[in-house]
Amino acid sequence: MTLAVRSSTLPLRVGRRTLWRFEKPLARLRLTLAQGLAGEMPDAGALPRDASGLLVTALPAALLPAMRARWPELKGFVRQSYPRAYAALDTDFDAYLAGFSAKSRSTLKRKTRRFAERSGGAIDLRAYRTPEEMAEFHALARTVSARTYQEQRFGAGLPDGPEALAQLRDLAARDAVRGWLLFLEGRPVSYLHAPAEGDTLIYAHLGYDPDFADLSPGTVLQFEAMRALMAERRFRWFDFTEGDGQHKRLFATGSLDCVDLLLLRRTAGNLVAGHVLNGVDGAVAAAKGALARIGAERLVRTALR
Repeated sequence: MTLAVRSSTLPLRVGRRTLWRFEKPLARLRLTLAQGLAGEMPDAGALPRDASGLLVTALPAALLPAMRARWPELKGFVRQSYPRAYAALDTDFDAYLAGFSAKSRSTLKRKTRRFAERSGGAIDLRAYRTPEEMAEFHALARTVSARTYQEQRFGAGLPDGPEALAQLRDLAARDAVRGWLLFLEGRPVSYLHAPAEGDTLIYAHLGYDPDFADLSPGTVLQFEAMRALMAERRFRWFDFTEGDGQHKRLFATGSLDCVDLLLLRRTAGNLVAGHVLNGVDGAVAAAKGALARIGAERLVRTALR
């Protein structure tokens, strides 16, 4: 494998606020879910001469010592630790549901039934997978995405524009993407965009129209999409990617403890940047842990937005 180098921003963050940015030419390496589950060290090759270091993301925590040992000449800094949730798709839907708690099964069935009642008695979920279908999916999903809090507050919606559509079509031509739209009375109210990496679908974008939040459209869509994927048997895994959250915990069948590891050449400038980032990251993590113990984390997170 040849590591590509690009200019990378290393943000110094407290909550959602960015206090400072360090710019470094970094090589990047992200482990796939399949690699993580297999516990495989990727064959990354040599670090390019023009790189200040290497940023390794989604690295299983169990592989951290081996990754540090692979580049002993570099100084390592753990940027963040998180669970990487995933769901196995090579099972039938009833067996999948049997793994839920009785309370979760009841909640999901109640939400699905309630949405169906508002939708004339049936769930109107439409799947998109071919290049010809992607124009409709992208246009309608964008109407939902534009209304989501993820896009309005953080700019984290489904990418817009002809290049984004072209990428969707290219993925669809290789059977490497799935899209879903959930409709209510003919109107799209939630979407899910999941590109593929081998036999793994990746949870890239999920959003819903806030006007219909009381109907839990994102939950209903994910529930029905999982049903469809287990019937299709094309993919083995659904990767909910990094980070924790109630939605991911609900639908996941397992998780990997992962870290993002920043490996830097031992120059004065690199070491200053690494230690500053590491110090602030550690202080924020400690503060979040303390706040969580007293139940105040949500209030502080809201204040920092």
